Amino acid sequence: MHTVQPIKDREKIEAMKKILRASSLRDELLFTIGINTGLRISDILALRVGDVRNQKGVVERIEIVEKKTKKTRVVALNRKTRRLIELYLAQERPHARGDEPLFRSQKGGRAISRQHAHYILNRAAKAVGIVDRIGTHSLRKTFGYFAYKQGTDLAMIQKILNHSSQAETLRYIGITQEQIDEVTAGLDL
Repeated sequence: MHTVQPIKDREKIEAMKKILRASSLRDELLFTIGINTGLRISDILALRVGDVRNQKGVVERIEIVEKKTKKTRVVALNRKTRRLIELYLAQERPHARGDEPLFRSQKGGRAISRQHAHYILNRAAKAVGIVDRIGTHSLRKTFGYFAYKQGTDLAMIQKILNHSSQAETLRYIGITQEQIDEVTAGLDL
């Protein structure tokens, strides 16, 4: 398996959302949940309609058991993600039952495959001119990268991503030596 990169350009992220929405709200939602929660693609694709919506509407937090770690995790959904879930369910899945996959394949009642998710993301990335290697794991890395760039404590990101060290987290989110050098070179005390 090849190493994939986070998407580090906000303009490219917004452009990808537009490309994905042109295809379907489902594809945009897949991308949006991934970059806003840090969940692994296996956990995103396992989501059911009932995980994100109850009788009162779209939930503020989802509770999942991670496939990889078997740990229970509660993840908050930001306002933008909740609005997109609401729109997607209203427009593309108005009669969806709680036990149905959130990201349903057009070929029956199953969830889309990891390979199809990879295809969706790669097609959109190429369309907006991203040349880095992009995959489904890029969503999780993008979450970590932007959390770090907005000033979230590295220890918190490490905990969210369930990494064993901060060095692992820095490598994972694509913080390079060049970026580290910029910090010290830019500090002119």
